[in-house]
Amino acid sequence: MAQPVQPIIIIKRKKGGHGGHHGGAWKVAYADFVTAMMALFIVLWLLSSSEQVQKAVGGYFTDPQGKGKDIGNGLRGAGSESLPIHKDDMKKLKEKLEQAVKDTGSLEKIKDHIVITVTGEGLRVELIEDEKGMFFESGSPNPTAYGKDLLLTLAEEIGKLPNKVTMEGHTDARPFASRTDYSNWELSTDRANAARRWMQSHGVKADQVTQVRGFADQSLRAPEKPDDASNRRITLIIQYQKQEPKAEGKEGKEGKEGKEADEKKGGEHKSESPKPEHQKAEAKPSPSHGEAKPEPHKK
Repeated sequence: MAQPVQPIIIIKRKKGGHGGHHGGAWKVAYADFVTAMMALFIVLWLLSSSEQVQKAVGGYFTDPQGKGKDIGNGLRGAGSESLPIHKDDMKKLKEKLEQAVKDTGSLEKIKDHIVITVTGEGLRVELIEDEKGMFFESGSPNPTAYGKDLLLTLAEEIGKLPNKVTMEGHTDARPFASRTDYSNWELSTDRANAARRWMQSHGVKADQVTQVRGFADQSLRAPEKPDDASNRRITLIIQYQKQEPKAEGKEGKEGKEGKEADEKKGGEHKSESPKPEHQKAEAKPSPSHGEAKPEPHKK
């Protein structure tokens, strides 16, 4: 007997479909969150950094290339206010000024008349005259073309610094014979003042020059040759910027010393002021304390 043919049954099961693409909006939000966190940590780091670091970082956004306020200690981009030059940085500033003179083509011939040295007062820049008058006209406080170019170059570099400047004028021992009412004292002072005016009009700040000195022939560069032309010179002294001690360390030290002094004073006060005898007696409890008082005598 023939078997009946079984029909083929096909079962179709519909799989649960995956959700559609969610888009990239969450990536943008996450990137914004990470950027905000990074900015927060940078701000916190800056708040805990020194003042010099804060100025240097802030100056980057004002002058990203760091050329506007390039100074001798190697830090760049300090914005409108530069960092001070301390004693340890004077050698770098010396090299920078010497390089600035070399880069000025008109000063190549007179570089031997410019002497820059580091001294106890600061960085000393001397403009040494010759017999013909290199930087100032002979017997006059008017600067020559070389003098103006050099003072301009120095003013542009010194004006970037917060350091104070002292300017000095010197002459040789030859008497000023062309006028009776004018001597080497007036000439040395007038030349220093003329240099100050020229430099302040080309970069040096108005409050940066603290002193203008006229020495006449009282501070000769070559004492063995008092009439030599090398004694006639203008000197610029870029003074050291004093490094202030950290406020926290100073306050902590003072607080510690004050605390020790107070403790010592308190100890002395305790040892020098003993309690009176009657106070000592009152402090000790009497043997009959707490016992019943005797009845008063009856009449």
